[in-house]
Amino acid sequence: MTLHPVLPGWIMLPLIAAVVLFLGGQITRARRRDAARDPGAVRDWLFRGILVLLVLGAALRPGIPGGSTDAATADVNVFFVVDTTSSIAAEDYGDSLPRLQGVRQDVRAIAAELAGARFSLITFDTNAAVRMPLTTDTSALDTLVTVLEPQVAAYSKGSSVTVAAKLLGERLRAARENNPERPRVVFYFGDGEQTSGKAPAPMRVDTGLVSGGAVLGYGTAGGGRMKENTGPGPDHGAGYIPDRRGGTGQDALSVMDEGQLRQIAGDLGVPYVHRSAGDATAPMLQEANPGTLRRGEGDGNFEGRMELYWILAAGAFVLALRETVLVLRQLRELRPPVQSAPVDQARTSTRPRPAKPSPPGRDRRPAQGALK
Repeated sequence: MTLHPVLPGWIMLPLIAAVVLFLGGQITRARRRDAARDPGAVRDWLFRGILVLLVLGAALRPGIPGGSTDAATADVNVFFVVDTTSSIAAEDYGDSLPRLQGVRQDVRAIAAELAGARFSLITFDTNAAVRMPLTTDTSALDTLVTVLEPQVAAYSKGSSVTVAAKLLGERLRAARENNPERPRVVFYFGDGEQTSGKAPAPMRVDTGLVSGGAVLGYGTAGGGRMKENTGPGPDHGAGYIPDRRGGTGQDALSVMDEGQLRQIAGDLGVPYVHRSAGDATAPMLQEANPGTLRRGEGDGNFEGRMELYWILAAGAFVLALRETVLVLRQLRELRPPVQSAPVDQARTSTRPRPAKPSPPGRDRRPAQGALK
């Protein structure tokens, strides 16, 4: 059995300990004070304790290995790291298409194969940037990929193929802290061409952060010319990037560096796959199989995990209904009865009584002359 708590362990363990101590104290107090006067008090506190423990147990999300989930509902975090330097516009993909065209097609194909996963898009040229945080919104991903363009040539000052390493590591660590049960898959798209003038730093991330993925390479050994990106606005007059180093006035060529791409794949612990126009996506995904998602036999499903938290949640729901009935009953007993006196009697008791007349001959004083 495995546990995937909804809160970190350093929060769950003290919370469970505090609840157990509180419930134990309440049950002991009820047994000493109310056992003779109200035998049901101890029983009620026992049921409340079981209710709270069931809720906490469900929050731990227990489960056992078993079942299967299709690749179309993969529960993974997928990070796309895309090279947007000027070299990604080199026209040596398929029938003289830019390499970026192949990147767009492969990102969409991977997202379609792993529908249900959460996707993040990171691009890099001179600097690295998160274009889209983790989300299941594939329409947003498709829109971003559609409008993705190489870096404006005027801003290009040389780039490193591993400049995104630090940012990628930060995003992977954040994903592991938020959802440790979700595998983290990295797909790196690039041509391996280093233009910063310095050797690239290793593309290393912390051990265990990358569950699977692949480094996908685009381009040819012969290279290709690169259309110049002049920025927003019409670019019909934009030509190819000239070769400023040779001084020949010819167009610059971008040549992919497969050796560098293999080195990046080794740093990430994932396979390297060269991509050409028309290559299928399924074989590449099989080669880039995430480490914690093993394919089942025959049907292409992933081994899953059977959740058991719902059993505890159902028991807690039943006990919560019992507690609700008890609370309503107590509220009804606390309501004072309403008593009202009859109207006629109230009026009679408040009305003043008239004085009785004295009988004749009584209380009369004698005349002054009668006593003489």
